[in-house]
Parts: sequence; C-alpha cells; structure tokens
Amino acid sequence: MRIRPAAQTDAAACAAIYAPFVESSFISFETEAPDAAEMARRIAAYGESHAWLIAEASGQVAGYAYASAHRARAAYASSCDVAVYVDPDHARQGIGKALYEALFLLLKDKGLHAAFAGIALPNPGSVGLHEAMGFTPVGIYREVGWKLGAWRDVGWWQRLL
Repeated sequence: MRIRPAAQTDAAACAAIYAPFVESSFISFETEAPDAAEMARRIAAYGESHAWLIAEASGQVAGYAYASAHRARAAYASSCDVAVYVDPDHARQGIGKALYEALFLLLKDKGLHAAFAGIALPNPGSVGLHEAMGFTPVGIYREVGWKLGAWRDVGWWQRLL
C-alpha cells in the first residue's frame, strides 16, 4: 500500500468509492453522489487548504482521507474536520488507519491543533476506527438529519493533534 497526495486524476476513483455511502446508507448526509468533476473540485479545494490523501493498493485507489475547515470564523482556524472512506473491497486491511496516521502528521505540520469527526450513528466500524486513532466522544446531535426514511443522529469525536 502507498499513501500519497490526491491528484485531479483520482477524482473518478474517489467518486466511485464515495457513491455507495451516499446512495445506499446514511453514513453520508449527502443525498446525491458527487460526480468526478465535483470530486475534483473538492480534491483541489481541500488539498490546498488542508490535505487530501489517497491510499493505493496494487496500483488502484483503495481509499482516501481528507481534512477541511471546521468552521469559518477565524478562531477556529487551528481546528479541522476529517473523514476517511475505504473501498469495501479493501475494508479491514488497515487502510483507514494508515490514511489517518499520514493525514494527522500533515495537519500537525501545518499547525493545526484539533481534528473533529462527525459520525452518523449507529456506525460501530467508524466509531471503532476513530477511537483506535485517539478520538474521544464530545457529543451527539440528536435527530439532526433525515435520510433513508428516518431521523439520524450524528456523534462528534475529537482528537488533539
């Protein structure tokens, strides 16, 4: 496995990994999967402001992780939101952990102090990964989103970098 910065040419692969999380689950609160052009825009924006990393396995994109602004106000500039998505064909191979380890080093080098992860609940796999990576729970937004015919909670986890 190889971890590297994302490129525009990774957009279609990232969109393909992300689409099932949008279309078939409540893990993402998006209701329409972004196409490759939108994913390319996100890769450029987040890659410039924070970071977007790719995990390659056997020469193919197996997952990605990124960081984005936590909030717009200036005092939040040292905090960020993070997310990781792994192709289900590559799940449980340590890819999410490897992506986060590399991402956190980059973010710390950029002077960021705290990372936050919002997790639609229930999602024991994501909770387990984030807690294994040193995140601690800080609160739950109850019934904050409506998706797939039900109200969904989002838990928030924090890790100091």
